[in-house]
Amino acid sequence: MSDFVPKLTEKTYDPQKQDLMLFKKWQEEKIFAFNKSSGKPIFSIDTPPPYANAPWHMGGAIHYSQIDMIARYKRMAGYEILFPMCLDRNGLPIEVQAEKKFKISMHDVPREDFLNMCRQLLDEVGDQILDICKILGFSNNSLEWDEIYKTDEEQYRTLTQSTFIKLFKEGQIYEDDRPNNYCTRCKTTIADNEIDYKSGSHTLYDIRFKVKETGEDLIISTSRPELIPAIGVVIFNPKDERYQYLGGKTVITPLFEDEVPIMAHHYAQMEYGTGIMMVCAYGDSSDVQIFRELKLNPKTIIDTSGKITDKVPEYAGLKVKEAKKEIADKLEAEGYVVDKADAPHNFPICSRCKTLVEFLAMPEYYLKQVEYLPKLHEYAQEMEFFPPFMRQVWVDWLNTVSIDWPISRRRYYGTEVPVWYCKSCNHPNLPEPGNYYQPWKNDPPFESCQKCDSSDGFIGDLRTFDTWMDSSLSEIYTIMHPHNKKDETLFNELIQRPYICDVRPSAKDIVRTWLHYTMLRGLQLYNKPAFNCAWISGFVVDSKGEKLSKSAGSTIKPENMIEKYGGDAVRFYGAAEASHGSDIRFNQQRLQGISKFINKFYNIAKFLSRFPIITNKSEISLQPADEWILSELARVVEEAKSGYEIFDFQIPAKSLRNFTWETFASHYVELVKGRAYNRNNSYEEREQKAAWYTLHKVMKELTIVFAPIIPFVTDLIYRGIYDKTVHLEKYPEGKEIIDKQQYLEITPTLLDLNSAIWKYKKSKQLPLNTPIEQVYMPEILFPLAKDLASMHAIETLVKEKDEMPEGDIISINETENIVIRI
Repeated sequence: MSDFVPKLTEKTYDPQKQDLMLFKKWQEEKIFAFNKSSGKPIFSIDTPPPYANAPWHMGGAIHYSQIDMIARYKRMAGYEILFPMCLDRNGLPIEVQAEKKFKISMHDVPREDFLNMCRQLLDEVGDQILDICKILGFSNNSLEWDEIYKTDEEQYRTLTQSTFIKLFKEGQIYEDDRPNNYCTRCKTTIADNEIDYKSGSHTLYDIRFKVKETGEDLIISTSRPELIPAIGVVIFNPKDERYQYLGGKTVITPLFEDEVPIMAHHYAQMEYGTGIMMVCAYGDSSDVQIFRELKLNPKTIIDTSGKITDKVPEYAGLKVKEAKKEIADKLEAEGYVVDKADAPHNFPICSRCKTLVEFLAMPEYYLKQVEYLPKLHEYAQEMEFFPPFMRQVWVDWLNTVSIDWPISRRRYYGTEVPVWYCKSCNHPNLPEPGNYYQPWKNDPPFESCQKCDSSDGFIGDLRTFDTWMDSSLSEIYTIMHPHNKKDETLFNELIQRPYICDVRPSAKDIVRTWLHYTMLRGLQLYNKPAFNCAWISGFVVDSKGEKLSKSAGSTIKPENMIEKYGGDAVRFYGAAEASHGSDIRFNQQRLQGISKFINKFYNIAKFLSRFPIITNKSEISLQPADEWILSELARVVEEAKSGYEIFDFQIPAKSLRNFTWETFASHYVELVKGRAYNRNNSYEEREQKAAWYTLHKVMKELTIVFAPIIPFVTDLIYRGIYDKTVHLEKYPEGKEIIDKQQYLEITPTLLDLNSAIWKYKKSKQLPLNTPIEQVYMPEILFPLAKDLASMHAIETLVKEKDEMPEGDIISINETENIVIRI
């Protein structure tokens, strides 16, 4: 056990010296461990498994810090918190990073060797992420390596495969050979929500085609002349009177002399180019849709490497960009290009490697989602969103979904598709759920085909799942594996609720992936929403407003900021800088200011720790100044709670900071110093003890209410003064502290008065302890007269204005003045 005893002995708060020792103490005491037998209601948090492909930037540190604030507040609110830590160790981002790190291509090395490279990278980055979690003070149930879950562990992949087997047998999953988004760099199918768009321009060519039946020229506009040999149909808008007569005729393509039908179709835009559109296999997603609708046979001329196939022999082997140039040049040379011009365009690119996306047809597995859209729309309206406007992000995505989810990928590092194909009839054979299968290297757990009964052997599927197939089960894994150990009893208890997990925290950019797919899976597997509520955060952006991104290289290392300013400062900065859901524009100077406040908070605690703790209220006589600050404390405790309840941590961060610095430290502490020290023996013992009681009461409650945001310094203070951890305390109820809310009316005038007197003395170049002979002040402050006289060294307080001799008239606000005579 650690021999670290927290004390407030340092001159200033030193996070580098004290934070990790405090964290070690939390681990030893297991104060955040999940205990299902505690008798408390369980609150489950589906922690987002961070991608372990690269170390965190400030965006990740701040995002996860606020998820920790959810856990800490709900723990103080009386819940047993199920809050695992986890790492996402599947999928394309891992592979791309491994290829960069080891300077290889995945397809150029044996599969097992590449998997080992990925694991090496994952372990290194995983350790770095967990180290940041510790120095930020996360209260996950455990941050021990064997108690955090990893999505590439056998028991996690077993869950993914088991759900695939179940849904396949129910007919919710099917295989189909259809066009899909395809990344030629990553060599895999990708889903619509894995596509980004890059704005730019391309050349729009007006090209001369020939109508077979009439011999006339037909000018067609296209930006992709390399796809002319892949045209399936030429279309015009049914409302376009210019081309009505062409319906049912045939066009002959330039250079390649293919005969292609012409027909009317609503997708053609009359105002685009010449109004005639060539539909190819495949230029974009609209081509794919039209091919499906018209049941056209595609002529695929681009292979999975992004090169022209032998279906166009004279250009076979050329990359798409090269073929485009050569075909365009030849069209121009032979007089087929009538005109050309640059036009703006949004290019679809792979969200991982930023390569231009092609549309290729190949067999993939699909999970049904289109038929579930009506129910998902219902869930979207029923589920609570924090903040509420983030609901629309998911609704907007649901409105764009038009095809089922392609779930298989032609990659290596992921959960394998558990299918073996019969060598005799090619039937897909699936094993029983409950075990982890690797068909690419292991024999099947059966000897004969489930369809034709052949025992001639099997071919294992080489594909893996889309990483969201794993991640979309995180809420199920969370309630099934506390501390990464399976607990069927807990799962059976929690799955009876109307939802699977209490809260899904997520950044706004993965609402259309992680949140969407998880809600889909909850509906398919358990016929209920995955979550009771969703907490969606904005981004941390740079000075130009650009999102901090590991892949883009725009990172600010959180460990550097934590080393300089402390973990609490980073947490507080993230909470205070923007309202929930808004982006945070990172500003190091403001972070430095937060650090100074935390040190101020420590120094306030250190100051009042010299006074005895009064527990027997019969020994005290509360003075109006005490009742005033306790009323202000009650107000700020309730205001902070209103923010905590909706998981908007800017509300408690700003209100507590303002109260601590601007009201408690600057005014109340100064107001009662004379009474606390009982200078000149001018106070009764009960009055002096009331000051001690109130100082500690405010500090104690402030420390508790601040703890979800700044856990290190608050625990150091609480242990150092009150000899126990703050993190097992209940959130205070403001109404239990004081009920004399009428004292709140004093606050503006009192703060204005104090500021006016300090400013007056400073303007006269007088020390603040310079005696004031007489002061006339507003009547509302008369109850605080004795403490005010001590605070400002006032010899006589005049209550009637006409009794005040001549003096300096000072305005303290728009309506009130005071008169000072020194």
